[in-house]
Amino acid sequence: MTTSPFFKLEIYAPEESVDDILNALVMTHAGEIGKYDHCATLIPVQGTWRAREDAKPYLGNPGELFSGSEVKIEMLCREEYLLEAVSAARAAHPYETPVINIIPLANARYNGTG
Repeated sequence: MTTSPFFKLEIYAPEESVDDILNALVMTHAGEIGKYDHCATLIPVQGTWRAREDAKPYLGNPGELFSGSEVKIEMLCREEYLLEAVSAARAAHPYETPVINIIPLANARYNGTG
């Protein structure tokens, strides 16, 4: 199978941090598709976690189960910019351990976006 030069980034963040994370990603060329930039999908989600006693959570308290609103940011990123984009997202993210999923895509083979 021919691989795509694109990866999908999925990043979970508190709503008040979304703009900072998006701006950081855009500076690394993430979210560029054809003749467009700043392309992203924002999906409200409900997250649940419990920080261990030695953690410093942005939301919630160590040792207590927390459930709260978050936003899932989805953005395409070319492989050549991927490491820089992930690094920028981590730097802009308020969480001690942000969830950043990196998903390889096959778009180029099927819809000519490569």
